[in-house]
Amino acid sequence: MKTKKFIPLITGLLLAVMLAGATSCQYPIDTRINVVASTSLIVNIVDQIGGNNFNVTNLVPPNQHPGNFDAKPSDIEALEKAKLFILHGWPGETYADKLIASVKNPDLKVVKANIDGNWMIPSVQLAATVRMADILGETDPDNAEAYINAANAYKNRINTVDSQIKEKLQTAKASTVNVIASARQADFLQWAGFNVIATFQDAQSLTPKVVQGLVDQGKANNVLLVVNNIQDGQDAGKAIADELGVANINLSNFPGGLQNTETWEKAIEKNVQLLTEALP
Repeated sequence: MKTKKFIPLITGLLLAVMLAGATSCQYPIDTRINVVASTSLIVNIVDQIGGNNFNVTNLVPPNQHPGNFDAKPSDIEALEKAKLFILHGWPGETYADKLIASVKNPDLKVVKANIDGNWMIPSVQLAATVRMADILGETDPDNAEAYINAANAYKNRINTVDSQIKEKLQTAKASTVNVIASARQADFLQWAGFNVIATFQDAQSLTPKVVQGLVDQGKANNVLLVVNNIQDGQDAGKAIADELGVANINLSNFPGGLQNTETWEKAIEKNVQLLTEALP
């Protein structure tokens, strides 16, 4: 009789253990370090070299200019859970100070990369990769060597992409092509070998008088291409291109700004594809 009394108790304990085991399997503990990045350029590099040790949240949508960004409640929530907030350190990140002040997270570490230049350019991407490896290593010292090794592997891929792209641009004779471009694409285009005759700002700056002046410069210099920065407004220079009778294309300064360009490699390859396909 005593044995029968213990059966329900033992059965109950077994069920409790099984349920606890099932719960632990169903909801594994996430040990990744929470990081918030100001743009997809930073997210890309952290993903490349941080492996599965970091959970990265991006703030500014990749098709939007950082200077036009307004933080949402979900952004504040992400920072309150984060250990690290990585910014570029650009003057256009004017939202950052106010956003940081509104976050209730005394343990949040704020770091600025402070890498000059257009991060789409391979040499700048290399410098940013080295900087990110240092930042991640300082945040997670136990795995610092792994981040350096991953950064070196990524740098090799950057150099390979750089060589392949330069070959494509030389074949396309980019150095013989004069362009009018968004000021925020000028450095990239010059790196690519194009001759930037004149630049413009965002779409709002293109008054009829400015457009006419750029058209006159384009005609005088046999401009063959007008290049827009999608983060400043798609087809901003279309009126100029139409007056000149030349191609008008939209490039992106951020991974994810154009369709199927989630990484830096895909983004730069897409930019170059658009450029070479638009050439006469």
